[in-house]
Amino acid sequence: MSAAKKAIPPSRESKSAAFEAARSIGPGLITGAADDDPSGIATYSQAGARFGTGMLWTVVLTFPLMAAIQMISARIGHVTGKGLTANIRRVFPAWVTFSIAALLVLANTLNIAADIAAMGEALQLLIGGNNGLYSVGFGVACLLLQVFLPYRSYVRWLKWLTLSLFTYVAVVFSLHIDWGTVALSVLWPQLLFDHGALLMIVGVFGTTISPYLFFWQAGQEVEDRTGTETPAQVRQQLRRIKIDTIIGMAFSNLVAFFIILCAAVTLHDAGITDIETSAHAAEALRPLAGRFTFLLFTLGIIGTGLLAVPVLAGSAAYAAAEALGLRGSLSFRLQLGEGKGFYSIVALATLGGVALSFSPTSAVAELFWAAVLNGIIAVPIMFVMMIVASRTEVMGEHRIGGSLRLLGWLSTAVMTAAASALLLTF
Repeated sequence: MSAAKKAIPPSRESKSAAFEAARSIGPGLITGAADDDPSGIATYSQAGARFGTGMLWTVVLTFPLMAAIQMISARIGHVTGKGLTANIRRVFPAWVTFSIAALLVLANTLNIAADIAAMGEALQLLIGGNNGLYSVGFGVACLLLQVFLPYRSYVRWLKWLTLSLFTYVAVVFSLHIDWGTVALSVLWPQLLFDHGALLMIVGVFGTTISPYLFFWQAGQEVEDRTGTETPAQVRQQLRRIKIDTIIGMAFSNLVAFFIILCAAVTLHDAGITDIETSAHAAEALRPLAGRFTFLLFTLGIIGTGLLAVPVLAGSAAYAAAEALGLRGSLSFRLQLGEGKGFYSIVALATLGGVALSFSPTSAVAELFWAAVLNGIIAVPIMFVMMIVASRTEVMGEHRIGGSLRLLGWLSTAVMTAAASALLLTF
């Protein structure tokens, strides 16, 4: 047979390349989708309702900063084969390691509580009944999913849950929008940087550049690592991480942009400037969905909640287990006696969140304050992470430098400035 006949047709080669590219998109896309969790939906909706298009600049600004910091966390995980906490232990004293892990577990548990409460409230909005019972059901379902199914068995399905977020994009394009005004709001925001505005900025920053995502993506890169790699293979994987992360963060911030814009042109323009319940938040979808508004809103909240709760609990378990010197992996099989300590932390974080979801505070308020808390505790975690990623003894020849290091420190500086300004207004 001739060489020409043996050659793979160009169309088959391009399909194969496209298939491999699609397969390579994993931790970054899941991280980006999990970022638009119920806390994100509530915070972005609140930002649009209260400030109109005046907050759109926040998600545009955070895109390169978020992509850089997530790329750095993924790089640490893949190059070292260990999670963030394990690498922090190599550079900092024990008290720093345990403080970082404790902050993350606290914030994640509160975030799980807010997400689960929102999922229960959203389902109650649709079918009635007891939202507390629904919250318990969602919490138990998320826990069983993590404990009894290997990570690789359900990660493929998690990607598809992100499609519900495009409802907000469809709403915007079903309305008449003055895109010139939108562009001006992004490039030249008209805001008084008072306590209320700073609180919202920190909330948006915190739900966009969230600490739990640093630990999750680093942990997933460790999970996906196949073993010892040659320098050429490491460089290839770092290129894959770059593409994967940029796509995931672009998806996340694009959806966030449209959620803010959707709330601005529906709720804010109608005089609804304070979202107190899930029903208020759902009203942003009414121009497109009509009587199906609550159905689409519920699917979005529950879909992103089921995506985010395992990420929150898993990242808390990665951090706590490594701080205690335990191995952690969502690929462990508890029924085979593997990972008892790791899954105990997953269970504590998830069930702790279920218990806290019964707080008398409204779910929307809990979601917003979870975002603000993330925006504050991200600061010390980012400082520590940037120092780890810059150390040759940790990263070897793959320590961060150039534009990635600059963007990482810029991201840290922006988060520090926003959190500091907010704390001063208290």
